[in-house]
Amino acid sequence: MQTEGRASLNDANADRRRRRQLGLFAAVAFVVLAVDIVTKIIAMSQLADREPIRLAGGLLTLLLVRNSGAAFGLAEGYTIILSLVALAVVVVVLRLSRTLRSTPWAIALGLLLGGAFGNLSDRIFREPGFLRGHVVDFLALPNWPVFNVADASICAAAALIIVLAMRGRRWDGTIEESGRRPDSDKPDTSARQAHEPPQTPGVAADEPALRKAE
Repeated sequence: MQTEGRASLNDANADRRRRRQLGLFAAVAFVVLAVDIVTKIIAMSQLADREPIRLAGGLLTLLLVRNSGAAFGLAEGYTIILSLVALAVVVVVLRLSRTLRSTPWAIALGLLLGGAFGNLSDRIFREPGFLRGHVVDFLALPNWPVFNVADASICAAAALIIVLAMRGRRWDGTIEESGRRPDSDKPDTSARQAHEPPQTPGVAADEPALRKAE
């Protein structure tokens, strides 16, 4: 009975952790998507037909660019293919989120999903048409292609995913080298150990103690 109770408690704790990770994942994705959409709307209204605006001594430049390629202006002319790739990324991330048990992975996948959705929304809803729309870019650093918030989020996600992969941490909370879970996810056995009687040295746990000599 006690074993069943502890198992139920561990399952409940694991379920709460899973809900927290999913909540964090969704919150990060929503914030990235919202910031990306709002900043693009502002850029479209404030930077159209204007000279580039240099900030912080030229460290950051604001200028409006409509990009038919991937992040940082790469692969121009492959808009439909890039749109399908973005759709595939969204599907894969959503499937992975079903087994999400890691806080760092929740942040990484949230950044990736929000960034992918941000640029995908441009390709779907902006001119010249469905899955062919041009992405709005408006941020530029010295000697660096023009980008947007979604691009920056995708790059941050990629960097974090690389770090997690190098450390062997998987999205389901296991550690790749041994397939074990981190200590925080292990069942608590302290209560069981506290109620177990001490064992006599040299006597196996499942063997009866020797009777006293007559």
